[in-house]
Amino acid sequence: MSEDSTAGRPYHHGDLRRALLSAAATAIEESGPAGLSLRDLARRAGVSHAAPAHHFGDKAGLLTAFATEGFEMLADRLARIRQESGGNLLELGVGYVTFAVHHRAHFEVMFRPELFHRDDAALAAAQQRARAALRAGVSGLPAAPVGPEGAQTELAAWSIVHGFANLWLGGALRGDQVGDDPEAAARLVITRLFTTPG
Repeated sequence: MSEDSTAGRPYHHGDLRRALLSAAATAIEESGPAGLSLRDLARRAGVSHAAPAHHFGDKAGLLTAFATEGFEMLADRLARIRQESGGNLLELGVGYVTFAVHHRAHFEVMFRPELFHRDDAALAAAQQRARAALRAGVSGLPAAPVGPEGAQTELAAWSIVHGFANLWLGGALRGDQVGDDPEAAARLVITRLFTTPG
């Protein structure tokens, strides 16, 4: 029996990687990234304890792949929204928040560089794709700022949607403030900040 099999059921390389990343998402949703262990992931995926290390090297390697997957999913979602909305910054911001809500485990890892190998090339490329989608939303604003001011506006837009997502996920917002629908709440807040009254 190979190290990537259990109970006589072999795993294909790609299937095992997917199974381990899925198990990581479940484990992180349950107890956060700090409690993640490769041994527990192996148990959840039904493989030998050596299998995760064989594919990812160590916990940081697994979380690097997990963060990369998260940035790729975020970039894909924002790219679809950009295409459908013409790059509307409001829609991109709402899409960012709903991604965080629906992919909480990924979101908790993606912005914690102490957890992964931040110099990984695939991770850097995925991060750049996601940032480019938000940058396109800012550049589509009326009288869009350029140069240093444009970069500051991009940072402000990211800070607003990222901050709202974290407040929502952390349970810091009361229902009487924003209701119980994260998409509607995000739309209300972002609309007040990114549109001109009247």
